Amino acid sequence: MTLYPRFAGYVDTALDALVASGALPAGLNRDNVTVEPPRDVMHGDLATNAAMVLARPAAANPRALAELIAGQLRALPEVASVSVAGPGFINLALTEECWRAELSAIAQAGADYGRAAPGSRPTVNVEYVSANPTGPMHMGHCRGAVVGDALAALLEFAGHKVIREYYVNDAGGQVDTLARSAHLRYREALGADIGEIPAGYYPGEYLVPVGAALAAEFGDVYATADESAWLVAFRTRAVAAMMDMIRADLALLGIHHDVFSSEAALQAAGKPEAAEADLRARGLVYDGVLEAPKGETPEDWEPVVLPLFRSSQFGDDQDRPIRKSTGQWTYFGADLAYHYQKAQTADELIDIWGADHAGTVKRIVAAVAALTGGKTKFDVKLVQMVRLMRDGELVKMGKRLGNFVTLADVVDEVGKDVVRFTMLSRKADAQMDFDFAKVVEASKDNPVFYVQYAHARIASLGRRAAEAGIVCGAVDLSRLDTEDLALVKRAAQFARVVETSAAAREPHRIAFYLYDLAAEFHASWNVGNDRPDRRFLIQDDPSLTCARLFLADAIGQILRNGLAIMGVAAVQEMN
Repeated sequence: MTLYPRFAGYVDTALDALVASGALPAGLNRDNVTVEPPRDVMHGDLATNAAMVLARPAAANPRALAELIAGQLRALPEVASVSVAGPGFINLALTEECWRAELSAIAQAGADYGRAAPGSRPTVNVEYVSANPTGPMHMGHCRGAVVGDALAALLEFAGHKVIREYYVNDAGGQVDTLARSAHLRYREALGADIGEIPAGYYPGEYLVPVGAALAAEFGDVYATADESAWLVAFRTRAVAAMMDMIRADLALLGIHHDVFSSEAALQAAGKPEAAEADLRARGLVYDGVLEAPKGETPEDWEPVVLPLFRSSQFGDDQDRPIRKSTGQWTYFGADLAYHYQKAQTADELIDIWGADHAGTVKRIVAAVAALTGGKTKFDVKLVQMVRLMRDGELVKMGKRLGNFVTLADVVDEVGKDVVRFTMLSRKADAQMDFDFAKVVEASKDNPVFYVQYAHARIASLGRRAAEAGIVCGAVDLSRLDTEDLALVKRAAQFARVVETSAAAREPHRIAFYLYDLAAEFHASWNVGNDRPDRRFLIQDDPSLTCARLFLADAIGQILRNGLAIMGVAAVQEMN
């Protein structure tokens, strides 16, 4: 067990002792009791809010209760001192031996330091990317793809079983447009002069090989045939080709999904009808008339009876239609059935959506709550778009115009690791500029460089020690002093950061933490430039050198663990 949950257990034991002695009433809710680093390092190594949380329900004075808890904690051999601050915060300073023991624990656990037991937590379905299958991946899809993939890895590290899912929107009008666009390229492959691509079609060159493949398969059978003869076949093959392209693009980022769910297959299997019947049986779908549009009502507006879901009962501002007047499913109706299906396979659902879908969140959350009786936890994470910048100018994107910047082009130019780390370097719902120059800049202001440089520096220590003939056997960690152990204190926070990041569903916190850890390592390294006694390699003191190499290796391990969650390589050298 790592340090923070271990001390949370100590606090729990202290509270149990106070209950046993009658100083605290039994049955108090301790869910909000925390053990965390104090905001000011001058206050100690750990802090707990136990007295502040429990004082009111216990009808106790918080500072008096804090003194009682502190008395219990002072008896711990790992604790150097305990103090009570303000109205009842409890601060603990730990012994240096405690930190040396945690350093050994990091080295012993290795890649599993901070990892929870696999499958120890509920199964989570994370659906991300889910771009329409009408072309290759572009940078508009990239951020959500990386955030979703890193979140899935983070949840796995935190003990959840994770299902990575991609929802293929292959039942809408956009795939019919794709089929018609592919038919033009098919005729072109047969030698026809197709002229300018009609407005509303997909003009991208990526459909040229699709047209060639269709020509090779069908010859000229459908060159002049009516659309009804070829639309379904061309749509099926074009979507399959686009999905192959999308999978290949995602693979460039190291992204692979477990499940690809087809909207068309969902509808063919009657899933929306089943969801509607279920909701009708519970009185949650009824036939009604939508309210007239707010403001000036259009002249051609007529009230139409539609099947409506009672989303207003679940926090939405109005009830929502699940079918159109034509009988076709609305986007909401299809999504409702899709989430109903997903809820059968997981305890929790997480969707990664673009910020432009913010208006849909309430109704789909309401639908899942209704369909699952509130048993399936559902969360939607909104991801802001990324603005691409080059030479100070905005790079415009637009799939229909065929001039978008593909994900493959960006990965080819700056590399997978740069793209992934950069996409996680800000909170997902914050705006982001991706500047082609800045993301490859070798500076402290570029987080991916700064973190990878820290790992490369650590890797170089082993090589330099070998060149100096320093061989480490048993390591005497007592040679590490207070300045050295400050790095251990930051490293030991990794498991807690994993826990809080997973609970908040925010993988960017891992990137922030790694940057802080790298900054502390670089600062420690740089002190040695002015003070030879602070260097990691001191050739005439192999015992101290081996202790600091052990420390550096542990910091490197934490960097590797965090970068692995982010899907970023831990480099051995910087070119």
